[in-house]
Amino acid sequence: MSYAAEPYFQFSKPEIDVERAASELRHGRPILFSTDDRKMAVLALDAAAPSLYDHFAAATENRHSLLLTAPRAKRLGITGNRDVLTPLAGVNFEAASRLSYSLGAEPPSKWIAADALASQSAELARIALLLPAMVIADISATSKNFAGCCELSAAHLKGADSARQRFEQVVRTRVPLKELGDAEFVVFRGGLAQKDQVAIVVGKPDVSRTVPIRIHSSCITGDLCGSLKCDCGDQLQNGLALLKQAGGGVLLYLDQEGRGTGIGAKMRAYGYQHLGLDTIDADAELGLAEDHRRYEAAVAMLLHMKISNVAVYTNNPMKISALRAAGIKVHARAAVNGTVTPENQNYLRTKTLRAGHLMDIKALVAAE
Repeated sequence: MSYAAEPYFQFSKPEIDVERAASELRHGRPILFSTDDRKMAVLALDAAAPSLYDHFAAATENRHSLLLTAPRAKRLGITGNRDVLTPLAGVNFEAASRLSYSLGAEPPSKWIAADALASQSAELARIALLLPAMVIADISATSKNFAGCCELSAAHLKGADSARQRFEQVVRTRVPLKELGDAEFVVFRGGLAQKDQVAIVVGKPDVSRTVPIRIHSSCITGDLCGSLKCDCGDQLQNGLALLKQAGGGVLLYLDQEGRGTGIGAKMRAYGYQHLGLDTIDADAELGLAEDHRRYEAAVAMLLHMKISNVAVYTNNPMKISALRAAGIKVHARAAVNGTVTPENQNYLRTKTLRAGHLMDIKALVAAE
């Protein structure tokens, strides 16, 4: 008598399925996105090759559509502030790309409001750090052409949210910093894609009391290269200095380039800013909301370090709201400012007037 051998490794957790789906999209391959009664083929235009786009069209018998998120639809003149779908039959790769994220594109002649499942595919793009230009087709009745594709349940996409809070400390070590002296770098690993996040401990903060902190999202151009288009590099250095002046604290350095959109989208947006758009409108042209950052990692890192009471150095009220929503007690807030330059004045005004950051831009400009 023979018995079927049980596999040694069985992985089917929501976060694993989401990671696999995101990886497939980044490699330019389609995935299946499903509910109990629907199955949808999804291709990320940002990563797909023109030839694969053509194959997708043929496999769906030209019943494919393009998701335009609410920000992109609004930039195209479509009213209603909602995601929409426009048919792609007869539309080649170049034209679809132009409709998805090019300046001055003509609005589609036909479109309908996107259903919930189609709109959810944009969250997959966010996780994969791709533009949310998703080519989709309902294949509930004819899925055989996509039998070899990775499949993701929409319920698993929702279930993966809790996984982002699971982090483990990898290493903690001393690093001497210029003008600050010894600090400790604490590396945590976790969340979707098991990213490494860093907490920089300045001085010897007393975790039994209110701990000064700053949450800082990575900015390669500003932090590393001294870009004049933003104040991120100044905020990083000034934030560390403020923590030292406060007698010690923690700076949480999060891997969230481009307000959570990734370096590729950020550079595309920079190109549009050079043509006169502000940072929010430039992102909207790419189908992006004004801020895609998440702070579950920051909360997890703080709790690992047994920090539950904080004073936050920030200009962004969203960070304070995220901490409080997760049960972290925020006892105080103080501003972190950088140098105002001719190159970043409009950027700072936009953050203040349109994104709600807590800065007195008139006083900052006047002080220069």
